[in-house]
Amino acid sequence: MPNPHRNIWKAMRQETAHESDSDSSSDGVNEAALNKAWDQIFANAKSDIFLFGLRQAKVDLTTLHPEPAQIFRLWQIYLDNVNPLLKATHTPSLQRSIIEATGNMSSIKPVLEALMFSIYSIAISSLSIDDCRTIFGSREDLSTRYQFGCQQALANCGYLRTNDRDCLTALYLYLVSIRLSGDYRSLCSMLGVAIRIAKRMGIDSEQACVQHGIFEAEMRRRLWWSLKHFDARMGELANTKSAALAPTWDCKVPLNVDDSDLRPEMKERPSIQMHARPTEAIFAAVRSEVGDFIRHCTSHLGFTNPALKPVAKAFQRLQHGPDGSKLDALEKMLQDKYLQACDPGNPLHFMTIWTARGYLAKCRLHEHYSRYSESCEHQTEAQRDVALSYALGMLECDTKIMSSPLTKGYTWLLHFHFPFPAYIHIARDLRKRPAGRLAEQAWQVMSDNGEARLGMHFNTEGPMGKLFRKMVLRTWEIRERALRQSGEPFALPQIVSSALEKPDQTDNAEWYNTNPPNNTLSIESPPIPALMPMVVDNSSLLLGMGEQAGHRSTVPGGYANMPGQAPLDLDADFDAYQLDWAAISWSGGSWPSF
Repeated sequence: MPNPHRNIWKAMRQETAHESDSDSSSDGVNEAALNKAWDQIFANAKSDIFLFGLRQAKVDLTTLHPEPAQIFRLWQIYLDNVNPLLKATHTPSLQRSIIEATGNMSSIKPVLEALMFSIYSIAISSLSIDDCRTIFGSREDLSTRYQFGCQQALANCGYLRTNDRDCLTALYLYLVSIRLSGDYRSLCSMLGVAIRIAKRMGIDSEQACVQHGIFEAEMRRRLWWSLKHFDARMGELANTKSAALAPTWDCKVPLNVDDSDLRPEMKERPSIQMHARPTEAIFAAVRSEVGDFIRHCTSHLGFTNPALKPVAKAFQRLQHGPDGSKLDALEKMLQDKYLQACDPGNPLHFMTIWTARGYLAKCRLHEHYSRYSESCEHQTEAQRDVALSYALGMLECDTKIMSSPLTKGYTWLLHFHFPFPAYIHIARDLRKRPAGRLAEQAWQVMSDNGEARLGMHFNTEGPMGKLFRKMVLRTWEIRERALRQSGEPFALPQIVSSALEKPDQTDNAEWYNTNPPNNTLSIESPPIPALMPMVVDNSSLLLGMGEQAGHRSTVPGGYANMPGQAPLDLDADFDAYQLDWAAISWSGGSWPSF
């Protein structure tokens, strides 16, 4: 079988190897020589200012580093909160480098310095505002300081033309750390730069990875998959038909191994066996397995890039019978290979179990839409119940995660994945079938998740909060009307009661008329601002000199409060059926990210 990743330089060498003219085969013109020539030509070029802006003077970064004691405190927070989920760095080797660097801060290598500042930044962003204030000080001030330092350090090591994995990792962690700072569309564009750098380095190619040795190849796989998962989520939030998970690259999924099993000098691959014990890389391994499955699904490609459907290979590892779906096979593989040996009392294992189960429910719901969205086939009540059960399953898994003290350190990532699509599906179903078989259960599940997810922030005055509250109240209005007509007693679900408790405790009559017997929703409501998060221009994050917007509350789902936007009137007959799923986070209907 011909090699699908043929190298033009290798082909030229093979061609000239058969020629008798020795001059033609030893002219010194090859890939390495040309790369060296480009480096010499552009040695003094200022191309890095394209994104981070022109610096008036070189910044003394030693003044921006925290004290050594705080460096190690931030490093430990990174190891506890961030590293288990992203697995983009190798703890033993990086820790040695950081220890050495703190002994002589004035002579840190540029790439290591950029990586250290990116770790400071993402560690700070993983803390709540209150926790950060208690431990270090103002989260906003520290984020601005360390992100500015990271910008300068990245510019110092020529990150736009780098071939260094650690430099790319620093850029990636920096981009994750600024996720709270504004418009997702800007951040999505910035992330595209990181993806292009990774592709130029060949990180997306398995053939290119293995040429760097066992250790480096595995670290490249970890970084590529972590990048692609973040890229997929950003594509959803930026309302693009993301091709982040596509069958156009062949980088293998990361191994389920501990960092201690990987050493720079190793010559043999770590031994991997089925049913092996869970490792510190289990979350990254499981979500990469799921991502690898999704990117080869024709139903996924049908929404993201139909032209690639013929390219998608069969997922041979997953064997399924005539009565079973590929998702059933995926679920069985994950259970047998990873989840069955997990300890629910371990924070990372708990996070992996329930995130995987929630994601499978999400995929099944999307599969249902793929089957029926353009079909003339009429859905039976049983089929509608099945779809509703998938949406409820998403919320139940999310409630498990959000309400557990085990996942406190991981909430920074969880807040990035608000299950809005599940709420939309449930609202649509309840409006159509307000007294259906699963209706009462649905209201309880939404109430439980609303409490776990939103808590005291349920009543945010941001546009997404208003939209969410209005959706809940409109849906309950129909439910209440149906119960009154049938003479059934009812009590307000907790999520409805919370939706009625506006922060200023005024103008509730605009939302709900509490005078019996007409205990129904008013059709009058205030205008709701536009849905897209556009209040902050992220241009300053790359074009500016570190003057960055402060963090904003992101409730729900990572959408910032946007009080300055022009309002968008939604009519009184607001209907969840008409909500744009693309704007909510499924990227024009594509499979949701893990």
